[in-house]
Amino acid sequence: YLFIPGGLDCSISFVSHVLGKVCVHGRQKEILSVLVPRLTDLTKSDCIWQRICWRLVECVPDRWMEAVVLGFVQRAPGAEVLSRLLGNLVVKNKKAQFVVTQKVLLLQYSHTTAVLQNLLGYLALDSLRRALLVKVLRELLETWGSSSAVKHSPLEQQQYISKAILICLSHLKEPEIESCRQELLTSMMEGVKCHLDSNLPQIRRLGMVVAESVSSKIHTDGPVLKFQYEEDDETRELKSLLEQTPPLCAVPSLPDDDRNGDTDAALPQVLESNKKSHTAAPVMADEESDAELDSDDDLIPYDMSEDQELKTKAPVYIRDCIEVLTGSEDVDKWEATVKALESLIRKHPAATREVSVELAKILLHLEEKTCVEGFVELRQRAQVAVLTTDPIPVAKYLTSQFYSLNYSLRQRMDILDVLVLAAQELSCPKSHGKTKHSDAQNPCIQLLPGSDSSKDWRRIVDERVKSKTRRFATGQPHVEPASGPNEFSSVAGHFFFPLIQHFDRPLTTFDLLGEDHLVLGRLVHTLAILMYLAVNTVVAPAMGKALLEFVWALRFHTDSYVRQGLLSCISSLLLSVPTERLLDDMTEELLETQSWLGDVVEKDPDGDCRRLALQNLLLMENLRKKLTTVPS
Repeated sequence: YLFIPGGLDCSISFVSHVLGKVCVHGRQKEILSVLVPRLTDLTKSDCIWQRICWRLVECVPDRWMEAVVLGFVQRAPGAEVLSRLLGNLVVKNKKAQFVVTQKVLLLQYSHTTAVLQNLLGYLALDSLRRALLVKVLRELLETWGSSSAVKHSPLEQQQYISKAILICLSHLKEPEIESCRQELLTSMMEGVKCHLDSNLPQIRRLGMVVAESVSSKIHTDGPVLKFQYEEDDETRELKSLLEQTPPLCAVPSLPDDDRNGDTDAALPQVLESNKKSHTAAPVMADEESDAELDSDDDLIPYDMSEDQELKTKAPVYIRDCIEVLTGSEDVDKWEATVKALESLIRKHPAATREVSVELAKILLHLEEKTCVEGFVELRQRAQVAVLTTDPIPVAKYLTSQFYSLNYSLRQRMDILDVLVLAAQELSCPKSHGKTKHSDAQNPCIQLLPGSDSSKDWRRIVDERVKSKTRRFATGQPHVEPASGPNEFSSVAGHFFFPLIQHFDRPLTTFDLLGEDHLVLGRLVHTLAILMYLAVNTVVAPAMGKALLEFVWALRFHTDSYVRQGLLSCISSLLLSVPTERLLDDMTEELLETQSWLGDVVEKDPDGDCRRLALQNLLLMENLRKKLTTVPS
């Protein structure tokens, strides 16, 4: 019961029941959009209405408490207003405490940043509720630092938790940070390791931003963590959450008079500082002139404006390039060789084939001796040129080295990149082939020189054709696409099958199914591209069958980047292998794959995986329809 003016008492439990029932039956928006603004005005200066409002929400039954509390949090215009409306509800009611500190923060992630700021600001505005704020921060950091959560939670949820952590940090005071400093440091180190181990750049960047923020809070005096990453709108938004402004303390705009007064007050200071700088300037000038008189640097420099830099001549033979790259100490010659190597390889294919494997080995192990602009790209282009010039032996060498010992992860990923780029180049028609074909298909009519009739006959014919031709629309002239043989078709197996053979055999320094899942993700995406480029080739059905078995073995991998690659493999397989061969050779496997894709669409936490799985299901359905519509 509540006592109201006039000595009367009343019970509002009935109103609380009505409010809870209306909210839980889907009319939360309609009732609270009217009730919350009205209560906000009434509780602004009247403590009686504040007690009535607190009693109103406290008397809501537990089974309806979530809908009511969440409605108030979403529609309150700020944390201070929410504190007036709810009071210490989260301290008195266990159900409300569970909703505010657990369900909204850890089990849901669809709420806006404003809702998070309302909720956590509400916990920070009262001394009784601040203990819950510290508890919430501990649980958020525990979830953020869990490797299982990083692997299995969708990106949107991890962004949501990161925002909540930063808002909590912005509300903490120094004594509260001091009481849990070591715990915060431990959680930060565990969490940043899990995030940096992820293959997704967004998750790695999230880990860096949150770790920097926690470090800046717990190490106010000493050095803090600092990472290098590319800032975007999301990163800037996260960093802005750490700088919490006081609630409902908007800076008022100054009147024009005040602004002018401030400007006038600031002008004397600027003028005074300018006067000081001007008075100090002659003294400095005198000192400098004395220094010039005392110096011995009075010699006139040589005019070198027309001097030209001596350029080192690059080798003109492949074997000379090999000698320079392996044994020369001349840095300028080495740099010139690196820059000229690709063009030499493409200009002398016969000479390149004689030493192709040796040259591929040198390029794979080549390290930068001096600062060469674009060195990585130059080396990669030279590797691609060697591989396209002599595909089979070089592909055998590179694919064998991918699973060899004593290679860094960077070198293994370089091998995959070179294989993909070379396969793309081999599968595309050459420009010179297009020219030959076009010349052969469009022969020219040669006219006899000195013939008078030869001058106007083409114009007359063109005019007659034009007069008798009806054109309904004019557009760009039709240009035939480049055509030519697919040079990748004869070597696709040498690129593909060695990569897929030994993925499940761990080495001392290389474990694809273990901690080296980043390379596994790159391998899976590489296999998907090679499968797609092998369209209309004889070996495509065999590649598709092997790829389907590979996907089936890894379909439950915990890393979302690897799963995205596996789903891309399914897309490439469906697009590259003829439909008849799919149904004849892989009927059972396709049925099992279809069932797995359905599970991915429904249950996978990663949004990109769900999208790719849905695309694959639609593609399978389109292929089935296409096959049934073809007349037998």
